[in-house]
Amino acid sequence: MKASLKGKTIVLTGGGGGIGRAAAQALAKEGARIALCGGNNIEKLEKTACLVKDCGAEVFVLPGDLTDFNFLENCIEKIASHFGQIDILINNAGIALNKPFEETTQADFDRIFSINVRAPFILCQKVLPYLRKSNHAAIINIASVVGHKGYVNQAAYAASKHALIGFTKTLANEVYTQNIRVHIISPGGVYTDMVKVVRPDLKEEGMILPEEIADIILFLLQSRGNAVIDEICVHRVGKQPFDV
Repeated sequence: MKASLKGKTIVLTGGGGGIGRAAAQALAKEGARIALCGGNNIEKLEKTACLVKDCGAEVFVLPGDLTDFNFLENCIEKIASHFGQIDILINNAGIALNKPFEETTQADFDRIFSINVRAPFILCQKVLPYLRKSNHAAIINIASVVGHKGYVNQAAYAASKHALIGFTKTLANEVYTQNIRVHIISPGGVYTDMVKVVRPDLKEEGMILPEEIADIILFLLQSRGNAVIDEICVHRVGKQPFDV
C-alpha cells in the first residue's frame, strides 16, 4: 500500500527547473505542501510555484543563496514556522563543472562544494529536530553516477558527489533508529539545463527525463513498508547496464 503524502511538508532545493520542478509538481499532485528553498532566480522559482498551485497544493517560496551560511542557518526554521511542521527534505540543488583538473581553480572547487556538499550537510543538520516529530520523516539527497566513478574534466564535481554520498551513508546510519529514512538517488544523463551546458555533446534522444527522476522520488517517499531502499542508481537507456 502506498503511503499518503497528503498534508506532508516537503522542503525542496533546486526547485527552479529540471528535476526540482518536475518533483515539485509530482509531489504537489499527491497533496504535499511544498517549500521551494534556495535559489536566486526568482522568475524560475515563481514559475514552479505557479505550477504547484495549479496542482491544488500549498507552496512557500524562500529564495536565497545556498552558499550563504546565514541563509542556511535560518531557512529551515522559517519554513517550519510557516507550515508548522517539516516531514521531508530533498536536497536536489547542485552545480557541475566541465574543466580539466589542472585548470580547476580554488574558487571553482569552493563553489562546487559549497552548493553540492555544504548546503545539504547543513540543511540535514537543521531539519533533524523537525523530522523526529514526523511519522513520515525522510531525506533524499540527489547525487550522481559521477559519485561512483571519475569522468574526465569533472574532478571537482565528482569529488563533491563522492562526498555527498559518503556523508549521506553516515547520516543514514546515525538516524535510522529514529524512524528517519535517508535515501540517495544517483542519476546519470538527465536532460536538464545543467547537462546541456556541461555535456553539450549529449542529445535529448535517449536521455533521462526529469519527470522520470520525479517518479523515483515519489516511489521512495510512498514506499513506507518494511522494505527500505538506500540508494537508486539510474542510467540512461543507451548506457551499458550496471556501468556506474
